[in-house]
Amino acid sequence: MKACTGSWFKSLLVLLSGVLILFFCLVFGGLVFWPDPQSLVSALTSEEILFSIQLSLFTAVTSTLLCATVALPVAYALSRYTFPAKGFMGLVISLPLSLPPLVAGIALLIFFGPSFFGDLLRLIGVDIVYTTTAIIVAQFFVNVPYLIRVMRSAFDSVHPRYEHVARTLGASEPAVFFQVSLPMSRQALLAGLTITWSKAMGEFGAVLMLAGATRMKTETLPIALFLNLSTGDLDFAIASATILLAISVGTLLVFEYWFGSKRMV
Repeated sequence: MKACTGSWFKSLLVLLSGVLILFFCLVFGGLVFWPDPQSLVSALTSEEILFSIQLSLFTAVTSTLLCATVALPVAYALSRYTFPAKGFMGLVISLPLSLPPLVAGIALLIFFGPSFFGDLLRLIGVDIVYTTTAIIVAQFFVNVPYLIRVMRSAFDSVHPRYEHVARTLGASEPAVFFQVSLPMSRQALLAGLTITWSKAMGEFGAVLMLAGATRMKTETLPIALFLNLSTGDLDFAIASATILLAISVGTLLVFEYWFGSKRMV
């Protein structure tokens, strides 16, 4: 009786899993195969989509490098040191993760727009709103908390004993960080950077609020999808969506191949 019960229960779970996978495949397959192939190729090679690809690659790579520059020291400080307001600092850093990107974008727009800080920047000739720089700032603001959490967990997993041994051998704190802690967290860092870059490529809400949606100026791939869908140009919208889908699939494949659970152990 128990064997029969387990058998039908297992079959039911497998069936539900198969139905869900089939549903996902049909939805994403429809996105790729629904348009006419010639129209899709024409849209993919158009000047607008090529501009969007170049802008997305440039801003995503730049913001990811900025995220790494900031996330590594902050995550290490949160992992290894005790200081006043450490818990509050961690809470504030994680706040953008729980906010809708549109809310983060509006907050950035106010900060760099009509606020005192925005006025001060414009006074010295720096205007961030509705520029390429705004795209990078929005991507950085939304994604750096994620990378900080990943790297903090990675540093937490490194036993402090290794760092103590390095210190007793005469290594300075910066040397311990660069020669011990960072190399031992390399896999997590690469995985975090891969996902951060992918998230930056697909960032829409915060970018829309701070950088706007101007064709051939602040038109990243998600913005191109939004603009063309708004004007009823499905070929260009689907072309943008197809590229973003390919990036997501490629990122997942790289993540699973290089940073899968077996390799992370």
